[in-house]
Amino acid sequence: QVQLVESGGGLVQPGGSLRLSCVATGSIDTVNSMGWYRQAPGKQRELVAAFTSRGRINYADSVKGRFTISRNNAKDTVYLQMDSLKPEDTAVYYCYGDLVVAGWAGEYWGQGTQVTVSS
Repeated sequence: QVQLVESGGGLVQPGGSLRLSCVATGSIDTVNSMGWYRQAPGKQRELVAAFTSRGRINYADSVKGRFTISRNNAKDTVYLQMDSLKPEDTAVYYCYGDLVVAGWAGEYWGQGTQVTVSS
């Protein structure tokens, strides 16, 4: 069974940093794309940063220059380095993967990890 397992969330003061990790486990044929979304209370889930199927990177305008996404293809792992965090970055962060499993492409989501930015 394929799973996306996130780690690295927590409580941080404004201006601080956190690093999220997400590893895709199971029998995966191909990783088409992976990235991060977030959902704040009362708001819709939104894209934070992601690698596209063509290897490009998309960032939300609100995080450009502060967040950096990276990956380890050999380990099917994606990271999100978050610097200069602001209270408005508080949300549940979800790892997302467009994966090919047993020949079928599908969307997979992690369970989410809470990030709270507060003094």
